[in-house]
Amino acid sequence: QVQLVESGGGLVQVGGSLRLSCAASKGTFSRYAMGWFRQGPGKEREFVAAISRSGGSTYYADSVKGRFTISRDNNKNTVYLQMNSLKPEDTAVYYCAADLKYSDLPISDNPLLYDYWGQGTQVTVSS
Repeated sequence: QVQLVESGGGLVQVGGSLRLSCAASKGTFSRYAMGWFRQGPGKEREFVAAISRSGGSTYYADSVKGRFTISRDNNKNTVYLQMNSLKPEDTAVYYCAADLKYSDLPISDNPLLYDYWGQGTQVTVSS
C-alpha cells in the first residue's frame, strides 16, 4: 500500500507559479499511474492531470492544458505538478492519487479508479 504526501501549496498572485510535489512511500512507485485532482470551494473534485507509470504519457484537463505540467521521478518516488499562469479559478485543494496499473496505459481521469490518495495541499490564487 502506497502512502502519499503532497507539498508545495500556498498563496500566489494571479499569473504566478507554484510547483506541487507528491512523495510516495511504502509501495513500488513505478507500478502506479499518478494523477492530480483538485476541489475548489463548493465544487466537486475534478481531474487536473495524470501521468503513466513510465512518465512517457500524460493527460490534462482542458482547463489547465498549456499552463500545468505533470512529471515524475521514479528514482525519487515523487510526482510533480508545475503550475504556471495561475488564475483565481485554480484556487482549490490539490490532491495526488495513485492508480495501480499492470501496464503503462491507459491513464485515467476518473477519480474512482485511483486507489490511494494524499491529504491534499491548499493552493490559493489571489487577484
